Amino acid sequence: MHSSTTLTNSNRIEIADVLRGFAVMGITLIHFIERFSLNSFPEETCSFLIFTDRVIWDSIFFTFSGKAYCIFALLFGFSFFIQDSSQKEKGKDFRGRFAWRLVLLFFIAGINSTLFPGEILVLYALVGYVLIAVCRFSTRAAVAIAVILLLQPVEWGQIVYALVNPEYMANAEFDAPYWEVVNTVQKEGSFLEMCKAAIWTGNVANMGWMLLHGRITQTAALFIVGMLIGRSNMFPYSEKNIKFWISVFIVAVIAFFPIYGLIAVLPDFINREALLVPSTLILKSLSNVAFTGILFAGVILAYYLTKLRRVLYLLAPYGRVSLTNYLSQSLIGGFLFYSWGLGLYQYTGITACFLMGVGMFFIQLCFCRWWLRSHRQGPLEWLWKKATWIRVGKE
Repeated sequence: MHSSTTLTNSNRIEIADVLRGFAVMGITLIHFIERFSLNSFPEETCSFLIFTDRVIWDSIFFTFSGKAYCIFALLFGFSFFIQDSSQKEKGKDFRGRFAWRLVLLFFIAGINSTLFPGEILVLYALVGYVLIAVCRFSTRAAVAIAVILLLQPVEWGQIVYALVNPEYMANAEFDAPYWEVVNTVQKEGSFLEMCKAAIWTGNVANMGWMLLHGRITQTAALFIVGMLIGRSNMFPYSEKNIKFWISVFIVAVIAFFPIYGLIAVLPDFINREALLVPSTLILKSLSNVAFTGILFAGVILAYYLTKLRRVLYLLAPYGRVSLTNYLSQSLIGGFLFYSWGLGLYQYTGITACFLMGVGMFFIQLCFCRWWLRSHRQGPLEWLWKKATWIRVGKE
């Protein structure tokens, strides 16, 4: 049993940093085995590598795909609550500053998207305004909105529309032509050609993929849930909070397996694509959220109740410098895999890419530990904060 505090000397909440580090680690591994959205692999002839490629791909995707970003979104909402609460204590309204902060994030994300077309921060910058809209709502109202968004209302609307319009056909791959253009430039283009294609076509492809996979409403819901976690003070150690996270873990486990299993058998019961596509998306989204609950609560419980605390705490520096880690990956990953750099997509299989991702994680982790010895924040975190609080006129 550990002490009731999760605060460092700088009043940071350790478990939030650990969870953020865990999420960015998962994102790192996903990005590398995907070759930063360049899903083109050399043909393996070694039976051992064929085996390890399959094991690594299936296990990493099962564990982190969709879930690491869910954790990241929860913590984005939580960070908003911390900042908003801090300003309220000073008698200030943070919402205007947060709106400006999202503008800055959109600018940062725009630069990053020229390097990596699959990045998530453009979506965060656009959807983050939902936090401004709901942060003064009652907890009950905010929970209701989050639940509705988690249930994927757009897809339910498609199902209803398909039922009343038998001729309706869903276009489930309208992003594909844009990805083809981007992938071609990734394989053949120069750095400037990559930037030119990615800034528009890449963002259209990425946002189209987000829309088709329900990530927009899911992300908005998770932002709200993260804010509510902060409002309810669920991170610090206490018997009440431990019981809550045990309950979350149990409910998530019970929910995940039947939902996940139903995805595989759904085509046996629904043969019309206009109904099958949105139904499958709803189940996949819910299964991802359920598994996120398993990971999220599992990490919290392991941190507070087991000897894994010391191991998990090693992720805290990585989480504190998450923006710098996330953005630097795009430049490094693009240089490693795209044609304007080393073009390693032609030679590296999934196993090699996974090992490169592990190496990248440890290099960044060492940098974070070194940097935080003399700084309170990562370099890009510091710049974002300074730009957020820039004074205009006599404000």
